[in-house]
Amino acid sequence: MANLHTSRRSAQSYGRYAGGDPLAAPVDLSEALDAIGEDVMAGYSPERAMREFLRRGGRDQQGLDDLARRVAERRRELTARHNLDGTLEEVRRLLDEAVLEERKQLARDVQMDDGDRALREMQLEGLPANTAAAVSELSSYDWQSREAREKYDEIKDLLGREMLDQRFAGMKQALENATDEDRQAIDEMLGDLNELLEKRQRGEDTPEDFAEFMAKHGEFFPENPGNLDELMDAMAARAAAAQRMMNSMSPEQRQQLMELSQQAFGSASLMESLARLDSNLQSLRPGEDWSGSERMEGGEGLGLGDGTGVFQDLAELDALSEQLSQSYGGARMDDLDLDALSRQLGDEAAVDARTLQELERALREGGTLRRGSDGTLQLTPKAMRQLGKALLRDVADKMSGRQGQRELRRAGAAGDLSGSTRAWEYGDTEPWHVPRTITNAVGRTIAEGGDPRAGVRLTIDDIEVQETEARTQACVALLVDTSFSMAMDGRWVPMKRTALALHTLIRSRFRGDALQLIGFGRHAEVMEIEHLTGLDAKWDKGTNLHHALLLANRHFRKHPNAQPVLLVVTDGEPTSHLEPNGEVYFSYPPHPLTVAYAVRELDNSRRLGAQTTFFRLGEDPGLARFIEQMAQRVEGRVVAPELDDLGAAVVGSYLGSRGPAGGGYGGAFDGWGGWGRGDWVE
Repeated sequence: MANLHTSRRSAQSYGRYAGGDPLAAPVDLSEALDAIGEDVMAGYSPERAMREFLRRGGRDQQGLDDLARRVAERRRELTARHNLDGTLEEVRRLLDEAVLEERKQLARDVQMDDGDRALREMQLEGLPANTAAAVSELSSYDWQSREAREKYDEIKDLLGREMLDQRFAGMKQALENATDEDRQAIDEMLGDLNELLEKRQRGEDTPEDFAEFMAKHGEFFPENPGNLDELMDAMAARAAAAQRMMNSMSPEQRQQLMELSQQAFGSASLMESLARLDSNLQSLRPGEDWSGSERMEGGEGLGLGDGTGVFQDLAELDALSEQLSQSYGGARMDDLDLDALSRQLGDEAAVDARTLQELERALREGGTLRRGSDGTLQLTPKAMRQLGKALLRDVADKMSGRQGQRELRRAGAAGDLSGSTRAWEYGDTEPWHVPRTITNAVGRTIAEGGDPRAGVRLTIDDIEVQETEARTQACVALLVDTSFSMAMDGRWVPMKRTALALHTLIRSRFRGDALQLIGFGRHAEVMEIEHLTGLDAKWDKGTNLHHALLLANRHFRKHPNAQPVLLVVTDGEPTSHLEPNGEVYFSYPPHPLTVAYAVRELDNSRRLGAQTTFFRLGEDPGLARFIEQMAQRVEGRVVAPELDDLGAAVVGSYLGSRGPAGGGYGGAFDGWGGWGRGDWVE
């Protein structure tokens, strides 16, 4: 249904509702955030990761690529279905019917002089095969049949209507059976329009000029433009489509139509006015595509007016394709023309696009993405927390699902039970004391005059939790290998997911613990979680475990009253170390001095009381022997998990290390069982 305007001069307007289901829930960012987070961890920038998600779409949401594919299919359908012979075919049909009627009349007219009849029949028989030439040759023919004359006049009327329909959509139908007064009104409108456009070119037009023009000729413009610019935009778009249609014709087709156009309405004045109009529009709107062309080789012929409409559709589809590509500078989802998308693909496609617009807006404005100091798009701390919670849930599923254990949010969240209970407080993670909770609910129900036998409803005030002994504070150093082999062998993203899951667990459940993330490649550095998750893989040879252990031990010394926990994730032996002057030394195979430096710092970690676990990635026998020897030296452990189990392995090791009063290794992995496909090496 087209937009309805209360009046031409009214400031209010009404149009179709294009917002989808008005009762639908707001867009769900969780799926988008998970996908964006995965891509960021794989090395994409947040901006590119967001773009990739919008291109792919979600489980139940079409993405930009899906819409672009449908736009391309629609375009192929239009070009494959049609050809540009429609007007010529219709003119040829009318011409053939006129000639046939004339021959019938000549045969019936017994009073006609035989010589005259023979001359006329010879003239009809000798008409050129070229349709335009035949029409032109018959322009001075003295028709004997009234029906034949009417058919021939239809050709001139058809050509005039088609020529106007090219510039003014719907004119072909509107001018059917038009009178001389109608044609005169059109001539007057074209003259006034050209004068108005030429005034604009000279910079002399005023709003009053446009208002006067619309008051006089507004019935020719059902789209009801609000000003001259809107009128020019609409007319230039259609005129450019008409020109592209002419460009797409064969030279023979184009030549015939140019010749036929002189017969429009039996006068050349119409074509002169239209040529003047085209010239004015090209001068005022040079940015339109006036030179393009298409191959149209289908079986359905198009008239000039309908063909111009198809070429407008093609232009609109091309614009949509560019908008959906989002490949130009400063591209935003708000650039999508939803009305055009609805016209070309239907309302459902427009709803999908609007949802993507809302999703991008929510990501940019809802605290998920922000501009960094360098102008690049970054994940906000809020987004990192949401992503970390999702990863932590995945870890919990792996840990609980494999052995049927309780949820991670309760595992290790408190110390041993003390036997006493207390009322639940906000933030408590201790287990409920179910008998006391139910007893409280029953007592409250009776006190309120209810019958417990009819059912009991729990409230927050009824809940009691079991008190636990306080746990010792932990000082945790997670050392993650950031050498290029980690990325090359597909371990980059699992490493980052593991770090983010552990970071989220400590920040949300064990706020008293001190976590430090240390990445080590050719050299080591302390990293914030945002830096680590956004870290791109670099071709940088070296695995500097020595430097990483130096930083970890410095972290432990800053927290002398906490239990040190050392977690090392690596897929290679140490191949670089720090020299006394601070320079990095690299050697492959590993130099004995590099190994000695790493062993010395590991011994320092042990003297500081660190509980150490190595997480070995890969099956290299040399790495396995080295890691096992390192772990045995400090009475540590080695875990060789599958990549999918890395997060669960690291989190489980951390939870196990937090036994009461230091706990020791006795309960480090108790209750969690084996790690499925991963191997344990004592």
